[in-house]
Amino acid sequence: MGPAPGVVAERTDWRGAVLDGIRRWQRREWRERSKAERVQLHSVITLCAAEWVFMLTWLVLPVAAGVRHRPLPLALAGLLVVVGVLQCVAANRLVRPSFEHYLGHVRLPGRALAAPFGLLVAAVALPLVLSSVGALAPWTARLALGAALVSFGLLYAMIVSVPVFLRRSAAVGLVLMAADALAVRSAPDVLMVGLLVAFSIGFSLLAARCGAWTLSVLWEAERARETEARLAVAEERLRFGRDLHDVLGRNLAVIALKAELAVQLGRRGRPEAVDQMIEVQRLAQESQREVRAVVRGYREADLGAELAGAQGVLAAAGIDCTVTGSAPGLPAPVQSALGWVVREAATNVLRHGDPRQCLISLRVTGGRAELTVENDGVPDTPAAGRPGSGLAGLRERLADLDGLLRAGPADPGRFRLTAEVPLPSDTPPRPSGPAAEDTTLSEATP
Repeated sequence: MGPAPGVVAERTDWRGAVLDGIRRWQRREWRERSKAERVQLHSVITLCAAEWVFMLTWLVLPVAAGVRHRPLPLALAGLLVVVGVLQCVAANRLVRPSFEHYLGHVRLPGRALAAPFGLLVAAVALPLVLSSVGALAPWTARLALGAALVSFGLLYAMIVSVPVFLRRSAAVGLVLMAADALAVRSAPDVLMVGLLVAFSIGFSLLAARCGAWTLSVLWEAERARETEARLAVAEERLRFGRDLHDVLGRNLAVIALKAELAVQLGRRGRPEAVDQMIEVQRLAQESQREVRAVVRGYREADLGAELAGAQGVLAAAGIDCTVTGSAPGLPAPVQSALGWVVREAATNVLRHGDPRQCLISLRVTGGRAELTVENDGVPDTPAAGRPGSGLAGLRERLADLDGLLRAGPADPGRFRLTAEVPLPSDTPPRPSGPAAEDTTLSEATP
């Protein structure tokens, strides 16, 4: 006899709530982060998991299997397990601040390590005590000792410099080897302690320090890209300002002089004032036409340049971008409209989802130019397919040329944007086969 329908529905709702919570966490904590933030989060999770793995495999399981079943050994072993768990909890709380300290974002005060250091002393002393009273096998005690050293070393390696870490770790290793020699008086055990200290030093430097260094390089690259983008915008503003100054500077100066002359002539009642104002009107209209020409040059986009730029930007972001089709030979208005489609599509690929592949194809068939941009990594959410203001602007541009724009999901996890523009009747037809694809690839590849 199966469970009641209400129980089944309750279980289903509970599982659905858990899955919805995981999806929301992925959207909030993963997809909305930059690549550097994702790597940092991955590094934090990895170090936290490594501490628990060492604690469970080197401390809890060996101690539980090898401790003598007498009241005092059991009490000391239980205390050792509790100290190991507390050490992992304290270390996990400081993993993220330790990364931030290494990257220079925040400064971690020295007192923050007081609790982990106290737990380290207890976690190191208890295995030696258990081994000295014969309650625990020497190799088991040494594994517990190594787990304690790794848990603290993963933090300490990111807080101090490498020379300081090596000197202090070597000093701690000598102290532990001397204490083990007094407690056990066995040369192999003392050598094992030295090997565990060396392993803890090497693993902490490789896992924590190298990971933090890689993360710092990634953050530097991200800041360099942001600086480069700001400089490019500033340079474009300066160029636009120079163009406007070149266009308007002379005309405005002449307009001001002729307007002043017309005022003087008008005050004297001279009929030449009308001629001067007509000249002012002509110069103003000419300036207006020149400004429109400058702005039109900024509003137009070259399709070949946009294809090459989109491929270069997406490749720099780690996205495999493939461009096929023919770009040259299209009328200037069609190239400009399709160039804006490529620019907006590449921007959307970078902003939304987590793509790994993008396909851009251009072909001319039946008197129409068709551009298709398709990418994967689209989150399976209702908001993923909603058109934005950028797509609305593209539809307006294409509507001026009697073109169409279609955007929406293609397959699960994929998004496709297609733009179609009719060609004028006097435009010669161009092939869209392999020959045309080879021509565009040589032009669109940066």
